[in-house]
Amino acid sequence: MKTKLPFYGCFSLLLALFSAGLVHAAELPDFQQIVRENSPAVVKIIVEQHADRQGGGQPGPGEIPEELRRFFEFRGAPPSQQERMGLGSGFIVSEDGYVLTNNHVVEGADSVLVRMSDRREFEADIIGTDPRSDLALLRIDASDLPTLRLAKDEDLEVGEWVLAIGSPFGLDYSVSAGIVSAKGRSLPTAENENYVPFIQTDVAINPGNSGGPLFNLDGEVVGVNSQIFTRSGGSIGLSFAIPAAVARNVFEQLKESGRVTRGWLGVTIQDVDKNLAESFGLKRPRGALVAEVSKDSPAERGGLRSGDIVIKFDGKDIPSSSDLPHVVGLVAPGSTVEVEIMRDKSPQTVTVEVGGLDADESYSLLSGKTEGQSGGRLGMQVETLPAESLERYGLNGGVVVRAVAPGSVAAQAGIRVGDVITLIDTSPIKSTEAFEDAVDDLSGGSSVPMRLIRDGSPLFIGLKVPE
Repeated sequence: MKTKLPFYGCFSLLLALFSAGLVHAAELPDFQQIVRENSPAVVKIIVEQHADRQGGGQPGPGEIPEELRRFFEFRGAPPSQQERMGLGSGFIVSEDGYVLTNNHVVEGADSVLVRMSDRREFEADIIGTDPRSDLALLRIDASDLPTLRLAKDEDLEVGEWVLAIGSPFGLDYSVSAGIVSAKGRSLPTAENENYVPFIQTDVAINPGNSGGPLFNLDGEVVGVNSQIFTRSGGSIGLSFAIPAAVARNVFEQLKESGRVTRGWLGVTIQDVDKNLAESFGLKRPRGALVAEVSKDSPAERGGLRSGDIVIKFDGKDIPSSSDLPHVVGLVAPGSTVEVEIMRDKSPQTVTVEVGGLDADESYSLLSGKTEGQSGGRLGMQVETLPAESLERYGLNGGVVVRAVAPGSVAAQAGIRVGDVITLIDTSPIKSTEAFEDAVDDLSGGSSVPMRLIRDGSPLFIGLKVPE
């Protein structure tokens, strides 16, 4: 049987729905004031590069990786002709004409033109660039300019509304909005450097937005738009911005000296998984495991060792290995900081004087054949590394893995033929005899770390010893 809702009931229901809609609308952010107040300090950057310049220039469209490409749009003549042009974005950070943008926007440029929202145009000088952070500082001959302020990005929260202004596909001063999807994303460069803890957002970012500002609801710049993940060349809701703290540090150094120096430790690090955490005495996986300490590096002088797990650096937590370069890079060279570590399953603190960024040398291992032995409990065969290889690559000892039994403990741990083992638990491995002794001494059911060299890079793995 059907019942009819009285008229006053229908009216009340409609009024309630209407009121709920108004409340919902009131909760949504209003970006109008942010755009109105900050657009004048956002600029369009037009770059010209002669085709006959060699090296260091911008890549052609076909050279940009499909999945993670820089936002850049190529206009005008193709590279084979006299010149080519590109577009990007930027923003003014001081009244006397300093402009921040991306390094890849102006890299290899013969001329850079800065166009403001009021259509004024200025030839820009490149004060300095920093490829490691993908930032560049420009200067235009003007004064009393509108400026943007950089936020304290440690206050930025996942889920927070953010807004971008830029010139995607040459469409000047376009506005798009979204939320912060994640913080501290690691996107290593082609040189495998990782000094920027990127902000991930779902803001629609496209070619031409490069170097433009990312705002919070207070109108502060929380990031500099830098990269997108795409399979089509356009936005699919995965964009990445350089945090304001990194931008501020780079801006101040480029303005002061035209170059950027970063904190440097001189270590090779890796992540800590569940097995490694257990074997090193951690209750859960965290920190950065030191796999190698460079000779005469700040880390070595400060007493850091291979096998230490860095859990705090200069008072800042290190949740994973990718967080350590971000934190170290922002420390001024010459600063003395405390480093909290796990060593021999006990927490300790060491003091390190941070150095300036330098290139860590990597080495590869070539091993000859010697008589082999087998680590029966672990399921692999090893051979002592020849003396010439030890001398050539600066190792004190080691054994090379020649065979791994399918389904064995070694296979389950991911050990490969060609790996060079230098440490099992706390026992240095300098020969097959030392390897056999160390394996025999392992307690059944325990988790122990094993240090090895793979493809020239040191790393630790966790082994679960069979009962």
